[in-house]
Amino acid sequence: MAKSRKDSKGRVLRKGETVRTNGMYQYAYNDKYGKRQYIYAKDLVTLRQKEEEVLRDRLDGIDSLTAKNQSLNEIFDKYMATRKDLAARTYAGYLYQYNLHVRQTIGKRKIKDIKYSDILYFYKVLMEEHNLSYGTIEHLQREIHPAFEMAVRDCIIRTNPTHKVLGQLKKQTGAKRGVRNALTPEQQKAFLQFMDGHPVYAHWKPIFTFFIGTGVRVGELSGLRWCDIDFENGFITVDHAVVYFAGKMNKTGKRLYISTPKTEAGIRKIPLVKEVRKALEEIKEYQLENGVFCKSDIDGYTDFIFLNRFGNVFIQPDLDRALGRIIDAYNNTELHNAALKKREAMLLPNFTCHSLRHTFCARFCELESNLKVIQSVMGHVDIGTTMNIYAEVSEARKKQSMEALSEKMVLF
Repeated sequence: MAKSRKDSKGRVLRKGETVRTNGMYQYAYNDKYGKRQYIYAKDLVTLRQKEEEVLRDRLDGIDSLTAKNQSLNEIFDKYMATRKDLAARTYAGYLYQYNLHVRQTIGKRKIKDIKYSDILYFYKVLMEEHNLSYGTIEHLQREIHPAFEMAVRDCIIRTNPTHKVLGQLKKQTGAKRGVRNALTPEQQKAFLQFMDGHPVYAHWKPIFTFFIGTGVRVGELSGLRWCDIDFENGFITVDHAVVYFAGKMNKTGKRLYISTPKTEAGIRKIPLVKEVRKALEEIKEYQLENGVFCKSDIDGYTDFIFLNRFGNVFIQPDLDRALGRIIDAYNNTELHNAALKKREAMLLPNFTCHSLRHTFCARFCELESNLKVIQSVMGHVDIGTTMNIYAEVSEARKKQSMEALSEKMVLF
């Protein structure tokens, strides 16, 4: 009969267990590929806890070795390699956000070591120390969660550490998704009037009028061609967008692409209202007077409407920079005029082109009660998005109504 082996405390060692010369406990086993693997611990109790974990993984078919060796970055990159179905702008956005916030931080850690609490702490740090909005955290969650889920389905890890983490994050931080506030009617009017006839910014008015009058996304505006405008029947057809993809992730010299909508909801016809028709006519007149002709050819698409002075399509960075300059110029002028007239200045907030889409939706909601009509014109995939904006506008209108009522109501 074989003599049992014991450690220095007289405890019997099991098969595969040994004590190394440095006092560390070791357990040796063969993985599912027949390759010898080792785990270590400073004491026998901890070693046997690790042994139980190895046994449990083997019984459940969990590939703990891969989990031990692969980082979140590797899992995410593998996941992205499977998502060739994503639109180019979505794919580029996922990579940009991940590389900016995750790749050099928690992304370097092995997925086996990443727990629910680690993800929660990581998100809290991003919000509280790096001032990221809750909306940005939601974007990151949409990228990280499916990568972990793929690892779960591949039996690399047992559970997804990102599961339900956003609910806890809300409780601990009191976070709410940021609202892209629309311009008020007064701000909208002041913004457009400031550009009207301005010696520097007048040529921008038709472009931003188009934004406010149609609610298109920036890439959709960039991609519109004259053939997409049906002046006779009064409709604008939206069925593609221009995507700007630059940076280290793009290894080619090409920066602009044509992308089709991710869903059928993105393909739509927008009524051509009077002010938008006038804006298009002004753009055509300006281009003819200044000799501006389309020089852009993007994936076979040409004859674009919204062009810079060189005949190239406007992209989001161009438009947002112009918007920033106009807002600054307006506010400086308004402060000066208000001081001269000794009145309170009505300043414009800092906003982006997407805020103008939200502004259009707000004006639309103020006039239209049929949510399906609003959803169709906006190209919202989820009616919930439309309902949220409608509810926001309705809340503001309810407050105005109550204020007006309070002026007339006599309670006693």
